[in-house]
Amino acid sequence: MIVVDDQAVVRAGFAAIVDAEPDLAVAAEAGDGATAVSLAAAGEADVVLMDIRMPGMDGLTATRLITASADGPRVLVLTTFDLDEYVYEALRAGASGFLLKDARPEELLSAIRVVAGGDGILAPVVTRRLIDSFARSAPPPAATGGLLGRLTQREREVLLKIASGLTNAEIGAELGVTTGTVKSHVNAVLSKLGLRDRVQATILAYESGLISPRGAGQG
Repeated sequence: MIVVDDQAVVRAGFAAIVDAEPDLAVAAEAGDGATAVSLAAAGEADVVLMDIRMPGMDGLTATRLITASADGPRVLVLTTFDLDEYVYEALRAGASGFLLKDARPEELLSAIRVVAGGDGILAPVVTRRLIDSFARSAPPPAATGGLLGRLTQREREVLLKIASGLTNAEIGAELGVTTGTVKSHVNAVLSKLGLRDRVQATILAYESGLISPRGAGQG
């Protein structure tokens, strides 16, 4: 993975935590967005741990450039809760989720493994609160609503549950189906809508009006 932060001490701290794990390793570090984009393009890693606020090219621009490539690494954004107004834009730009800078080591490692495995970070309550916060300032539902016509009624229900932050097991319990069936529905939703992961599915659910910013239900 690539650790990106303009503070050398912060980079070193995250790198030490990651490198202590037998299944994870830091391939490179960067102090600004431009360097991160170059490293990502060189195929240095599968996951980029990205700070938002940096001199020169910020993390938002770097995230957009990195995720523009279908073969590029996945981006896990670092943020300070309630301070980074760009988090929602980073998610829209293609980030697979975000993590608080004061997260516990086990939370950091879990998030990295989830993102590396192809999923997005949506489960923690703080994540839902942040997505809700930035969704309130999102543009009104636009053409994205038409995309939902590609889904079956059950797939729309599953998308709604995803956007509410539920895991596959929780969705299965609410809908009365197996986790395997839910996984199939999730894969169908992502495929039909051309999305990378559950984070992008959540963003689309908000932007299409399927779910309100406060998670009140279908729009």
